[in-house]
Amino acid sequence: MALSRMIASLLLLALPGTAMSGAGAPADRPGSNPIIRDKFTADPAPLVVGDRLYLYVGHDEAQRDEMFNMKEWLVYSTTDMKTWTPHGPIMNVRDFKWAKQDAWASQTIYKNGKYWFYAAVEHDKTHPGKAIAVAVSDTPTGPFVDAKGSALITNEMTPKGTHSWEDIDPTVLTDDDGTTWIAWGNRQCYIAKLKPNMIEIDGPITEITPPHFEEGPWLHKRGNLYYLTYASLDRTTQRDEHISYATAPSLKGPWTYRGLLTGSGKYSFTIHPGIAEFKGKSYLFLHNATLAIGDQSGAIGRRAVTVERLYYNADGTMKPVVQTQAGVTAPGR
Repeated sequence: MALSRMIASLLLLALPGTAMSGAGAPADRPGSNPIIRDKFTADPAPLVVGDRLYLYVGHDEAQRDEMFNMKEWLVYSTTDMKTWTPHGPIMNVRDFKWAKQDAWASQTIYKNGKYWFYAAVEHDKTHPGKAIAVAVSDTPTGPFVDAKGSALITNEMTPKGTHSWEDIDPTVLTDDDGTTWIAWGNRQCYIAKLKPNMIEIDGPITEITPPHFEEGPWLHKRGNLYYLTYASLDRTTQRDEHISYATAPSLKGPWTYRGLLTGSGKYSFTIHPGIAEFKGKSYLFLHNATLAIGDQSGAIGRRAVTVERLYYNADGTMKPVVQTQAGVTAPGR
């Protein structure tokens, strides 16, 4: 969640009528975008468990002209990509006793019989700045509890960074050899290996910042290629974040920039990718600010999660994705 350039966009995005709920439109049916319509949600992170896909999101609760007001994380699930079942909050930022606010982007993975939840929060004054927390549960819907009792990553651990909110937006991936890696960042992108206990960094933290990297990295692997997909911002030509990606032959790199995957999210300064393969099809989750609930229109702090089909070229590169209202309900999806 980049803080720069947001204020300039805030008033425009918060104007009544600038967002659309899609009510009454042909695409306004289960599975069309936004996929969750009773709450404002952001930073989608999918996890496939058997024949069900779980989607972890932050709960946007901004009022009036607030930018962000996020206190808890929610989880939804589906078996058909069209009907989403809510499972309620899985954690509140206050469950991390050392954190003081900001339930920002997260991701959950399964390993060693447990579900591990990594999330960005604001640390208390003992370690000022953003930090990354880790929680654990026996089930994908919780309850999750603080697995460490302290932050996994704090601002002091990345001293070359340029600002206090660089340690956000964790993404985790277990490689073929069983090792799990975590990447994160804002303006700078970092990667590190996790110890088998999943609550400690194992070895050095390495910077792997690709072109125009802003925030929201997402790691996944397909075939022999590793993918780093992220919210990007070309500060010379773009006002809002887009999605770009890079590929590598291993998590240690080298990373090759592959260009844009999507444009910006409608009415939204931020955007955040999450990628999953589910029942033989690939999906890209994002967010925009097109949802209206009651008299509240979408804005910087009131976003809405969307999903689109994702396709690959024969060489492993991803085909550009056009964001739509129909989403997975479009013919052929």
